[in-house]
Amino acid sequence: MKNDENAIRLMLAYLCIAQEAEASLVRKVQILDRFGLSDSEIAKVCLRTVQSVRNARQFLKRKPRAK
Repeated sequence: MKNDENAIRLMLAYLCIAQEAEASLVRKVQILDRFGLSDSEIAKVCLRTVQSVRNARQFLKRKPRAK
């Protein structure tokens, strides 16, 4: 049951960024962070390495927010 829930969760995450195919990894991480996904889950959805997801999160932390 838990495995099915994880698969559904990752599938929904993929659908959330499907329209953002040309978006940067930073943008995709920004979107998927709202769902509380781990680095490894985001890496699976975006077909990237875990380290690249961590780098994108670090970029978001350093980036000043627009007001």
